[in-house]
This record gives sequence, structure tokens and C-alpha cells, in this order.
Amino acid sequence: MAGQRGRDVLIKLSDGGTPERFTTLAGIRTTEIDLNAQSVDATAADSPNGWRELIAGAGVKSASVSGRGVFKDSASDVQMRQLFFAGQIARWQLIIPGLGTITGPLQIKDLKWSGTHDSEMGFSVALESAGELTFVAAS
Repeated sequence: MAGQRGRDVLIKLSDGGTPERFTTLAGIRTTEIDLNAQSVDATAADSPNGWRELIAGAGVKSASVSGRGVFKDSASDVQMRQLFFAGQIARWQLIIPGLGTITGPLQIKDLKWSGTHDSEMGFSVALESAGELTFVAAS
């Protein structure tokens, strides 16, 4: 399998309309998507030979997404700031080339700006799942 370009991973925000449209807010240079599923231990004194037993599907699922990059325009910066300061949960879409698309409600957990005197201003954002996410495999 050939490698995939990291720059092709996209983080998009829903416009909330019908039909729903997603817009890329920024030029994301680094992205990390972390899917988690906690396990529920059901091990008991009579578990076979003392091996741990888990209850399938009983744990809490969550997702964390982080990205760093440059806003594509000032309107994108304003939109993300408004979501953060209002503590709003919005629908986001994460496009992972060759793998698929994850869509659902996420909340901004962390928002940072950074810059140096001889370069553009950058930002970093961390998102946390706030409900059920769906996954559609790439075709």
C-alpha cells in the first residue's frame, strides 16, 4: 500500500443547513484523530482460568481530534472563536483520504494562536466528541 499524504486530511464545519454543507475552516498542517472505546471488565472468580472477560459494546466511545495550521481567512477565525466562547457543539466532518469520513457533533476543547515575528499567525484546535459519530468508508 502506498503512503498517504497527511495534508489531505481535512477538518470541516457544517453550515447547519438542509442539505448540510461542510466548509474547510483552515489550512490544517498537522492533524491527529484518536478514537477510543473504554472496556467494561466482567471478570469474576469463575472466569475461565482467571482470564479477564469484557462485556462487548458496553464501554463509552469517544473521539478526540486535534489540528494545527493557518486560518484561510478572518471569517474562519471568527467562526471558530464564536463556537469556542459560546461553548457550542457543532457538526464537524473529518475526511481521512483512503480511509473514509467521520461526521458528527464535536465541541472545541482547546483553541490557541501562535506566531513569530517573521512568519504567519498559526492556530491549534482540539475537538472532543459530543454525541454519536458516523463513519463512511472511502469508496
